[in-house]
Amino acid sequence: MLSYPRDRTCPYQPSPEYQELGGKGPLHRVSLWDGKSIWMVTGHAQGRSLLADPRMSADRSRDDFPVVLPRFEAPIFKPLALIGYDPPVHDIHRRMLAPAFSLKHVRDMRPAVEALASDLIDRMLRKGPPADLVADFALPIPSMVISDLLGVPYEDHEFFEEKTVGLLQAKDAAGAEAAGQALWDYLDGLITAQERDPGGPGVIRALAGQIDGQDLTREDLLRIALALLIGGHDTTSQMIALGVVTLLEHPDQQAAFTAGSEILPPAVDELLRMVSVTDVSGVRVATEDIEIAGEVIRAGEGVLVSSSMANRDASVYGDPYTFDVHRTGRGGAVSGRQHLTFGYGIHQCLGQNLARMELEVAFSALFTRIPGLRLAVPAGELPSRSGGTMQGVHSLPVEW
Repeated sequence: MLSYPRDRTCPYQPSPEYQELGGKGPLHRVSLWDGKSIWMVTGHAQGRSLLADPRMSADRSRDDFPVVLPRFEAPIFKPLALIGYDPPVHDIHRRMLAPAFSLKHVRDMRPAVEALASDLIDRMLRKGPPADLVADFALPIPSMVISDLLGVPYEDHEFFEEKTVGLLQAKDAAGAEAAGQALWDYLDGLITAQERDPGGPGVIRALAGQIDGQDLTREDLLRIALALLIGGHDTTSQMIALGVVTLLEHPDQQAAFTAGSEILPPAVDELLRMVSVTDVSGVRVATEDIEIAGEVIRAGEGVLVSSSMANRDASVYGDPYTFDVHRTGRGGAVSGRQHLTFGYGIHQCLGQNLARMELEVAFSALFTRIPGLRLAVPAGELPSRSGGTMQGVHSLPVEW
């Protein structure tokens, strides 16, 4: 039985061990760090089916919920807002947040994000090469955007960025809890200050006015703020960084990002399919026996849907390990948005509209303004930031 997780050897391809599993069928038993086992789903159809199945629980506070890494034993993760709640609580909180992440609101935000990206590139060009693309570009864009959206002071970004990495990269539960508690205390103080000054901008301040002790408690708001702050900047910054690596390794595909606005959405979705930063579409536990793909997932058994492998299911994607921004699916249907990078079902990523917009702006601006951009070190020598279930880089040295 393969031990889970496995690190990548290529920034934009799954580990060789996952690739081998994917060739053997859609469902597999893998062993975890604590000696327990879990179902790992590598099939696209099976992944979608299970993520949409009401018999699969996302409640991380359950005793039988699988702990896929030691850090997830930390109380800060039990539960995690939105992705770690089942209905009806999940549905209530998601409805409260939906307007802030709607397609219309995201479109209204786009000019400001374009101006931000242009300003960051101006600074890079004035400073001259080499530059660290993570610190100078990939991280500031989503950090500034989510700070403004939530009402978190951006001048605190070094603190919350550092603690986020400490939480997501912790080797054990104690390390994760320490970083998570620091973020919790910070947000708690921020909410207290905003309660004294109601009526200003930001999702956190708006939700603070809706606390009723039933549909939304103060602890609910803290967990929501924590999940949005972390998810709103870290994964997107890593997607920008690893996306740039992928594009620089495929210069024929890179040209698409300066070819016009029509190619941008499918090109970004192909990058999302290919890179799959989190490597995971969702972790669940079965509440009833479920028959699927010739197997029976028993009640109480854990399931992990691998986005990086489901996104390479040959029954959906022809030549699935090839990066192709002009990709079409079987029968000629555009397949880009069928990927499971944002999950599927009721827990599909709330911020996907925002993430797609930020990625379109970032890649388009970068390769239009700096067409000669290149890595300053070979891709194999990049300082890896591997968290087992989340891939990334600490820094990305570039020149032009």
